[in-house]
Amino acid sequence: MLPLAIAFPQIDPNAFVIPVLDLPIRWYALAYIAGLLAGWFIIMRLMKAPTLWGGQAPMPAKQVEDLLTWVIVGVILGGRLGFVLFYEPAWYLSHPLEIVMVWKGGMSFHGGFLGTVIAVWFYCRRHNLPVWSVGDAAAVVAPIGLLLGRIANFIKPELWGHPTDVPWGVIFPGEAAQTCLGIAGQVDGLCARHPSQLYEGGLEGIVLGLLLWVLVSRGLLRRPGAAFGIFLMGYGLSRAFVELFRQADPQFVTATNPMGYVVQLGSFGLSMGQVLSLPMIVIGLAILIRALRRPKVGAA
Repeated sequence: MLPLAIAFPQIDPNAFVIPVLDLPIRWYALAYIAGLLAGWFIIMRLMKAPTLWGGQAPMPAKQVEDLLTWVIVGVILGGRLGFVLFYEPAWYLSHPLEIVMVWKGGMSFHGGFLGTVIAVWFYCRRHNLPVWSVGDAAAVVAPIGLLLGRIANFIKPELWGHPTDVPWGVIFPGEAAQTCLGIAGQVDGLCARHPSQLYEGGLEGIVLGLLLWVLVSRGLLRRPGAAFGIFLMGYGLSRAFVELFRQADPQFVTATNPMGYVVQLGSFGLSMGQVLSLPMIVIGLAILIRALRRPKVGAA
C-alpha cells in the first residue's frame, strides 16, 4: 500500500433508493436540499430577531418561504447555465438538448451564486424590500450549503486535488484519479491526491461561516451589505487558494498545459476557478468598504 496515505472510504454515492420507483437519491441532491432548508430555517430565525438589525428586520419571517422558492430557481438555473458557459460552451453549443439534463451532472458555484443574486434582487424589488439586508441574510447562511456540497463532492467522488505525498493524501478510486503520470503521489501503482473538496468545505463552509456568525453577534447586520461583502471576499479568497491544490477540469488540460490554466503566463497561470473568484474578491471589498463608511442602523 501507499505509505502515509488514506484509502478512500467506501461510501455509496446513493444515499438511498426509493423502492417502488427504483429511484436513487444521491448525497449531492440531499446536500442541496439540506443546505436550502437549513438556510430557510436560520433566515427565519434572523427575521425574528430585530435587535440584530438595529431595529426592524428587513422582511417578515413568513415571507422567507417565498424567497426560498426564488433562490431555488436561481441556484438551479444559474448553476447549470454557469457550467455550460464557463466550462463546456463548445460541447453544449453542439448538443443544446443536454443543457436541460441536469441529472447528468454539471453545476457551477459561480453560476449558481450569480443566479441567486439575481433572484434575490428581483424578489426584493418586487416586494419593496431592502436588497442589501436581505442579501446579508442569504450570505450568512450560504456557508452551510457550501460545506454540505463539498462533502457531497468528496463522497461522489469528484473535484479531487493534485497528486501528493502528504500524509493526508487520499487514494480516490477511478482511472482518472489514479493517473498520476509518474509525478508526486504515485507509489506502487497507487495515486494519492489532495482532498481538495474537504479543503474547500473547511474554508468556505466552516471558517467563513464561523467568521460571519461571530461578526453577526457583534452587530454586523446593522451595516447593510457588510456580511454580503465579507462573504464575497471570503469565498473568493478560499476558492482561489484551494485551486492551487485542486486538479483542473479535464477540458482545460492539454499536453502543453498540464495544469489546465485558462490564463497562462509562462509557468504561471490561473485556473477557471481563480479567474471567476478574483472579481468576487474585488467586488466584495468594494461592498464592504461602502458598508463600513455608512453609519450603523439604529446608531444613536
